[in-house]
Amino acid sequence: MKTLVVGGTGPTGPPIVAGLEQRGHDVTICHTGGHEIDEVMHLPHIHCDVRDRDAFAGALGDQEWDVAIVTYGRLRMISEVLAGRVGHFVSVGGGPAVRGYFDPWAHTPPGLPLPTPETAPTASEEEDGKSYRVARTEAYVFEHHPTATHFRYPYVYGPRQLAPREWLIVKRILDKRPHIIVADGGQSAHSFGYADNLAHAIHLAVDQPEAAAGRIFHTGDEEVLTLRQVIEICAAELGHEWDIVSMPPELAVPARPLMMQPSTHHRVLDTSSLRHVLGYRDAVPARQAIARTARWLAENPHPPGDMVERILEDPFDYDNEDRLVEWWRSATATPPDLEWSGPPGYGLSYAGPGTSYQRADTRI
Repeated sequence: MKTLVVGGTGPTGPPIVAGLEQRGHDVTICHTGGHEIDEVMHLPHIHCDVRDRDAFAGALGDQEWDVAIVTYGRLRMISEVLAGRVGHFVSVGGGPAVRGYFDPWAHTPPGLPLPTPETAPTASEEEDGKSYRVARTEAYVFEHHPTATHFRYPYVYGPRQLAPREWLIVKRILDKRPHIIVADGGQSAHSFGYADNLAHAIHLAVDQPEAAAGRIFHTGDEEVLTLRQVIEICAAELGHEWDIVSMPPELAVPARPLMMQPSTHHRVLDTSSLRHVLGYRDAVPARQAIARTARWLAENPHPPGDMVERILEDPFDYDNEDRLVEWWRSATATPPDLEWSGPPGYGLSYAGPGTSYQRADTRI
């Protein structure tokens, strides 16, 4: 099977390529050549400016492929150049195609459907220009490759990620911070995908071209962890104890890079189609994948102020974080002394911890 991988050196590239080689594919990588990694150096490479149509078309010549996996941007141009020259076109886009992904206030009440299926409406140009362009690109792919398979990635994590949310946690652990600030208890749930898991989804589509043809699939880890769970897993993996300090989002300014949006609304993609149509199951369970990522980042720390930290937009301003935590603790140290006529309960159907005091004389 002759296979072209456009990109191939990002977070999901090496596991995608490794899986293809295990399946006996004859793999060629096409990318700019500006970023090489050892895992794929043994393969044939086509180096060109993948952003330039003439350069890309010229570098490919008149070659044809059984499969093309496009993990790099410029999907419209790439799909057009490869039209009629690929048996199975597999492309990667993202969740932002969905209306409200970047702007939860596009819905009334605010917030994406939970979980959000592939059939959810996409954004109009007036509502969100970037989301509209992402969705329009998907349509463009299918115009040129009607039997294509398109994957909407969530945020990706694992080695070599350019915007590793986990670094915001791991760096504070390495710096032995006594606390970390979160918004709304860190209970927001966002779909993320471990690099090996997303690569596994791609492999399933390559293995089942007829089942995957003409479809868009939401991808991501089967278990969607809350931010607090991610923080706790990272701390446990690296043997660190600290306080997780919860504040309302409008006060939790240092938590903005962890929120990755101006609200704490959930962003959970429905991956049931991927599971039922292609038989997807996580190659690496999410909790284990987060622990692996935390360990990798601890062993491969980013230099202060490098491109990754600039992308994440976290100044790691510990002096102000400490002042904010001190103020918050003092402000909440003495709540008002309230005399309840009867303490509010959790409902008589609840039978968990903390109920015995109010249920002793209750018969239901």
